[in-house]
Amino acid sequence: MKKLFVMAAMVLSSVGAFAQYSAGDVTIQPKVGLNVSSLTEDDADYKAGFVGGIELEYHVTPTVGISGGLLYSMQGAKVKDMDDAKIKMDYLNIPILANIYVAPGFAVKAGIQPAFNLSNKVSMKGVTVDYDKYAPEGAEVKSFDFAIPVGLSYEYMNVCLDARYNIGVSKIADGDAGKNSVFQITLGYKFKL
Repeated sequence: MKKLFVMAAMVLSSVGAFAQYSAGDVTIQPKVGLNVSSLTEDDADYKAGFVGGIELEYHVTPTVGISGGLLYSMQGAKVKDMDDAKIKMDYLNIPILANIYVAPGFAVKAGIQPAFNLSNKVSMKGVTVDYDKYAPEGAEVKSFDFAIPVGLSYEYMNVCLDARYNIGVSKIADGDAGKNSVFQITLGYKFKL
């Protein structure tokens, strides 16, 4: 009987550890993480980069939330067949997502992500230059980018692990068919407002 009470207490305490939201709740989440990015349609490999920022979420119902964020995102690619050549593009991403909570702490998410290009650099053999300064006319990186983020997140005791794939929709430049392709893993902490 004593074991039964101990097991019941453990189950009840673990249920309380999951995030529980009501309609109208608002949370804010600072987050940092890792991008693994490349460019589609180009002769490119994946490269790692930093991502960090903040997201705000409004809970429409206990199982549905709408979130919006501002994320600084280091993207780009490694160029195949060129030793140490990397394309480095920094963006301010604005993800707007629907979050569907399918189990306690577990959410499936999808939405849209407009983004603004902050800088473009090409690095090779330790030398880094501003890409747009030397790019041929018409090949400059566009200042606006658009993606469709899809992903999953798991939250435990307000700590949130989020994994997304940002599917690039817009071309990075007029003369280039390449689009951003970004896998993103972040760790954040949710505060209820």
